[in-house]
Amino acid sequence: MNILPPERYGYDFIPAEFLPPDADEYSLRNEQLTELFPGRTENLRKLKPDEIEILANNGNLCSDWGNFLVSDPFDPALIRGSNFYGLVRLGTLRNVLLKHNDFCVPAGIRNSTIISCDIGNDAAVQDCAYISHYIIGDNCILSKIDEMQCTNHAKFGNGAVKDGEDENVRVWIDVMNEAGGRSVLPFETMITADAYLWAAYRDDTALTEKLKEITQSQYGGRRGKYGTVGSGSVIKSCAIIKDAAVGPCAYIKGANKLKNLTIHSSAEEPAQIGEGVEMVNGIVGFGSRVFYGAKAVRFVIGRNCSLKYGARLIHSVLGDNSTVSCCEILNNLIFPVHEQHHNNSFLVASLVQGMSNMAAAATIGSNHNSRSNDGELRAKRGFWPGLAVSMKHSSCFASFAIIAKGEYPSELNIPLPFSLINNNVHKNRLEVMPAYFWMHNLYALERNSWKAHERDMRKIKNQQFETDYLAPDTAEEIITALSLLNGWLGEAGYSVEDLTGSKWSMDIRIIPCRGLESGKRNEVIIKPLKAVAAYRQMLRYYAVKTIAAFFDSRSDLDFQGLSDMLSAPERISEWVNAGGQIVPAFRVDELRREIGEGKYKNWNEIHRVYDLWNEAYPLDKSRHAWAVLALLRNNETVDAVSFKKELGAVLETRHWIDSQIHETRAKDFRSSFKKATFRNQAEMEQVLGKAGDSAFIHIARRESGIFKEMIERVSARL
Repeated sequence: MNILPPERYGYDFIPAEFLPPDADEYSLRNEQLTELFPGRTENLRKLKPDEIEILANNGNLCSDWGNFLVSDPFDPALIRGSNFYGLVRLGTLRNVLLKHNDFCVPAGIRNSTIISCDIGNDAAVQDCAYISHYIIGDNCILSKIDEMQCTNHAKFGNGAVKDGEDENVRVWIDVMNEAGGRSVLPFETMITADAYLWAAYRDDTALTEKLKEITQSQYGGRRGKYGTVGSGSVIKSCAIIKDAAVGPCAYIKGANKLKNLTIHSSAEEPAQIGEGVEMVNGIVGFGSRVFYGAKAVRFVIGRNCSLKYGARLIHSVLGDNSTVSCCEILNNLIFPVHEQHHNNSFLVASLVQGMSNMAAAATIGSNHNSRSNDGELRAKRGFWPGLAVSMKHSSCFASFAIIAKGEYPSELNIPLPFSLINNNVHKNRLEVMPAYFWMHNLYALERNSWKAHERDMRKIKNQQFETDYLAPDTAEEIITALSLLNGWLGEAGYSVEDLTGSKWSMDIRIIPCRGLESGKRNEVIIKPLKAVAAYRQMLRYYAVKTIAAFFDSRSDLDFQGLSDMLSAPERISEWVNAGGQIVPAFRVDELRREIGEGKYKNWNEIHRVYDLWNEAYPLDKSRHAWAVLALLRNNETVDAVSFKKELGAVLETRHWIDSQIHETRAKDFRSSFKKATFRNQAEMEQVLGKAGDSAFIHIARRESGIFKEMIERVSARL
């Protein structure tokens, strides 16, 4: 406990040794105020004697009324029972009411202690025991806050250090690996692509060192920034708010502790934080909602995310458009569009690359098979562990892997996309059905892509995501999977040369495989020939529809011009999922090299590169699709006539997809167990509707109609 002279209460915010030449403790505060509210200081004036008298008669106390500045119009009668210390500056204050939903309070300051703050026009501050060193916007409501203060070394969740601070106070986030070998520094504009770039390429020390330098340069340095509350924000019934930067139009109620945070918010994308929430050392994205006892420590939450019902987010980066409810996420980097619900789900030390969904009782990541807590799990897009799945570090999964219920005894490496993975304890073997989603559950596969697109509620899309399940990354995984399947079929005694022939029965049920599980038990592939056929159909569908869509968007090209534009010496076979954005690996490598060489000075410049990637993506993707089509056709020339035939085939595939979507849903309605809870068919249809009534089925049919029109337009140009 330090004992200080009372006359300095509210002053000396920044120690003298950290003040730049020709600066005082208000210099940085004034810069902030001018940046946030231009012109705010131009009309300030000192109090008139009669105003001081009214304020004193209303039970107010000020250590120096000469440092209490106001703007006109100013009604002193609206300030009652409050104490003021240091330099306090008020915007206009009129006898008006502020109403947010059903909560309505008069403007003014009542029963509060204000220390060295700027308070905006017509704000309402009531029953706030301690507000220190904050810049508060216009038309804000602050009500019943126990403690709201900002320190001179506040970082607002950024992983930087301020002048004179020791390196050990820097806040790192240990993503992907609990032991900290992939740690990243959070910063207020971080997106999952940034975290991935930093965490995934740890052998590139020039890159990681430069990223630390950029973050420190952009967010560290001078002491003395004030906490902020943006205009139109409401903060009520909270315990502790410390070193927080809150954007405009935020709604915060009943939070226990908010410390060292940036809470992004705007009128278009307001942030909301609710009862019992505790958040320390992190960034909350625009439009995100944190409710009902959720806890977050050392974290970044993207835009339009929900964290609720006691969820715990620790040492993790959570991508845009994600929802986490009732469960725990620890040491993870999770790309956009992640769903995780139910009270007993758990995720630790993983890279989950988006469009993912964790079911109840899923335990992803266990260190029990290691001598250290340094295990990792990597799952590409569409990761879907089922009910009560338990998995071990270190494991890897291809895109759109669905994992059947079970406790998997060993590490897994599944390079076969769209697979169903099953732990068959009765036969003591690992079973994998490649292309399961395409063959048996197109409803879920198509709906996942639709959902990822439709639930993107971001008003400002600071990064574009690939939501189609067939894209260059998954196409390359399919090509790899076909090679593996062909090899295993050959090892099983089937001639690789006859893979596309008709003499093989499509009823071959099982063949052995290897290398998918760390263990000595058997590993088998289910329905290998059907998987080969399905994979080839998926590749053709991807290639032709991608080329057709690109051609449709380019009215300036004839087919020969299209062919010239898309032809390339070789297929780009390496693609990177950079935070939900699919990019050729060579572009990522180029960016890494340029960062290491010092080309970029801040994160805004790096984010501009992501924008350039997005601009190049349609052509990159179409060139890849052209190469895939050539591969499927054994490099036979693709001319206008042959491409027109391909268009007809892909349209038939789309019709088949529609029928399979309906059939997948109809299976549920034919189930005798589904019907068992209803007295008759009429009751069932009244409660559930008919299979064809599904909203998504109607959407899929509408999309197919649009697809058909596009194919017809392209065909007419050939």
